[in-house]
Amino acid sequence: MATAAQWIQGARLRTLPAAIAPVLIGSAAAYELQAFRLPNAILAALVALLLQVGVNYANDYSDGIRGTDEERVGPLRLVGSGVAKPEQVKWAAFGLFGLAMLCGLILVIITQAWWLILVGIGCVLAAWGYTGGKNPYGYMGLGDVFVFVFFGLVATLGTTYTQAGQVSLAAVVGAIGTGLIACALLMANNVRDIPTDTAAGKRTLAVRLGDRHARESYVLMLGVAILLVIVLAPTKPWMLIVLLLIPACLMPAWLMINGKKRKSLIPVLKQTGLINLGYSLLFSLGLILTRI
Repeated sequence: MATAAQWIQGARLRTLPAAIAPVLIGSAAAYELQAFRLPNAILAALVALLLQVGVNYANDYSDGIRGTDEERVGPLRLVGSGVAKPEQVKWAAFGLFGLAMLCGLILVIITQAWWLILVGIGCVLAAWGYTGGKNPYGYMGLGDVFVFVFFGLVATLGTTYTQAGQVSLAAVVGAIGTGLIACALLMANNVRDIPTDTAAGKRTLAVRLGDRHARESYVLMLGVAILLVIVLAPTKPWMLIVLLLIPACLMPAWLMINGKKRKSLIPVLKQTGLINLGYSLLFSLGLILTRI
């Protein structure tokens, strides 16, 4: 039986900023539209966090039974390491998906936006289909696309819409930005795993691009995400405070380009998660100051 500490480690807490960042940005965009709703924001955050941990367990299960995680470098995997039975991890994932759907249903009832039920179902199917099922899209190099769509566009714009009943240009820019940083986090993870993923037949985007171009794409995604706020600067000059994040990006970018050993890329995951959180906080602060 896995210990509580091992279950927590398997939940991959360092990925949680990717879940909370779009909710912060989406809520700040709703505030700028004079429509912030705290209960709705809390429910959106619960949905995002539960889905994130759920997909982490789902990936642990699916990669574990396929043997993808047997010789990986990085944090503990419950199934791959043998500390938990595959069925236990699978049902943990399903349980979290169920709780996420429950919170999402409450949010739909509050907002009366019934069409969002279809979006919620799509989120759960995408969470499971990343590495689960007969033809997981994560093994075909499409994981980055789905991360951008669901952890960027859907999570951010959905949060704004469930509070304001509309979206704004700022919400769209923030959605693109946090989505790109979430993709950068996934790319850092997949660059580290290129040797084992290649051997297991997992054709991630990093595997398809090759080591060098995959590393370069990480830097490009961070750069575009941060510089994109310039689009908002003519009418919202406070948004330029997001550029203060540039120094924090230098070390992980350097490690991605120059870190030859796979273990040297592990700190990049934590640093990128913190960058995403910092991005969401600065972006949100810029919108709040603009409204004030």
